[in-house]
Amino acid sequence: AGAVSQTYAFFQVGATLQSRSDLVRSEVVAMIRKLAKHHHSAALSQLASRVAAVARYGAANGEDPFEKVKGLIRDMIEKLEREAGAEATEKAYCDEQMSKTEAKKSELEDDVAKM
Repeated sequence: AGAVSQTYAFFQVGATLQSRSDLVRSEVVAMIRKLAKHHHSAALSQLASRVAAVARYGAANGEDPFEKVKGLIRDMIEKLEREAGAEATEKAYCDEQMSKTEAKKSELEDDVAKM
């Protein structure tokens, strides 16, 4: 029974991948999903789902799904760059505050030691 369902799945995949562009689309989605799993990224997982939907429905409408996919990837990169910039700013602020706190702590410890 297991071999029959595997054979069915094999034929099903073979039927859905009718052209080279279908294969490329499925490879792109698989690669993004692999990256999402490797990096435990919900954002990449969501991107993979969006790319799969665009590839599936964009091709059916006769549109160029690769343009939409490139746009989705560009948007994701811009979003990640903004988030990284915000995190860097927050880290710089935290580092500055920690250094001020350490200096103040050291100053107060010196005052206590003098007493």
